[in-house]
Amino acid sequence: MNPTATLGRKIVSISSKRQITIPQKFFHALHFDTEAECLLRNGELVLRPSRPAASEDFSEEILAELVAEGLSGKELLAAFRARRSKIHSAIQAMRADAAKAAKGESEFFTADEIFGED
Repeated sequence: MNPTATLGRKIVSISSKRQITIPQKFFHALHFDTEAECLLRNGELVLRPSRPAASEDFSEEILAELVAEGLSGKELLAAFRARRSKIHSAIQAMRADAAKAAKGESEFFTADEIFGED
């Protein structure tokens, strides 16, 4: 059974600026971070945690590392979910660092320093 299916239903207010607050139990159960995706589907508004684009997914790389570490079964699945959940916030942090470097507000590395010469 899906553990989030038992969380029930909650009526929320909509502010004059069209804003809503996600109930805390839903926010944590669905692992929201800093962004949400809104979809209009069959006459309903669906609000769900934003997921990285396919190019930012890294699922294959994560799985390869975990298999190389000798994980399998439920242990593999749990470790995969834990690592995948950190990707979005890591990418956001890298983007913020890049923006600071572009503005000259922090130290930066050249492409050669990151990737080596060639």
